[in-house]
Amino acid sequence: MTLRSMLFVPGDSERKMEKAITNEADALILDLEDSVSPDRTAVARGMVAEYLKERSDRTKQQLWVRINPLDTDKAMPDLAGVMSGAPDGIVLPKTYSAREAVALANSLAALEARDGLVIGSTKILAVATETAESLFTLNSFIGATDRLYGMTWGAEDLAAALGASNNRLPDGSYDGPYLLARTLCLAACRAAEVMPVDTVFTDFRNIEGLEEEARQARRSGFFGKVAIHPAQSEPINRAFTPSADEIVHAQRIVDVFEQNPGAGTVGIDGMMIDMPHLKQARALLALSKAMEARDD
Repeated sequence: MTLRSMLFVPGDSERKMEKAITNEADALILDLEDSVSPDRTAVARGMVAEYLKERSDRTKQQLWVRINPLDTDKAMPDLAGVMSGAPDGIVLPKTYSAREAVALANSLAALEARDGLVIGSTKILAVATETAESLFTLNSFIGATDRLYGMTWGAEDLAAALGASNNRLPDGSYDGPYLLARTLCLAACRAAEVMPVDTVFTDFRNIEGLEEEARQARRSGFFGKVAIHPAQSEPINRAFTPSADEIVHAQRIVDVFEQNPGAGTVGIDGMMIDMPHLKQARALLALSKAMEARDD
């Protein structure tokens, strides 16, 4: 399943988790890390595990869990506490390279066996650029583990890691180091053949700015975006859903190539269309069909 929107929900808030059931997000990320105070982590684990068990039907909305970083003493208790609820995936923060994803994959296999789950069923979304070292190791994710659903990048923690006072320029655009992180994350995802997911838009009251950033992310090649506020899910979904005109144009490209087998290049509306365009058109149509099936 392609996830357009993934909404963070504090794992220790019964009210917010209950309300999120009706949210438009394709997936919820039940958080055990940043949005939970250290003295409530154990409480949050129990609440998240119960929530997962109560919501076994994930056809309309997947349920993921963000654990604490693997280099902390909270990560393994997080996993042990929630895996009985069969989360669809684990969000892995503050990675240094793919070695954390591989270590997590091994732990997931053991816990899936413990809880009678299908081995390999729990996917991983790596937050791949929250440390300085990670910018030099993104290629390590290529072929690292079949559990890897995708990667997203983190501008806020990366700013802290780099000692920056801000990650955006006065005009609101990202400063150079964060554009680099974004580009490297996208390229690494494409090289690893996993989903590139754009980072959060922190100004949650600025829906227009959010939607423009999401549309730009989709033009760049991202397939979804993480949300930090319930009101962000619907605009993100809209931005990452192919329009009717895009679908018609993509179908025309596919049809013309099928009508001209063996052709490497065809002309449509005065433009030369080649194999990369055909690949993009097929991917867009597959995405559209997947979204239609989910919404039925």
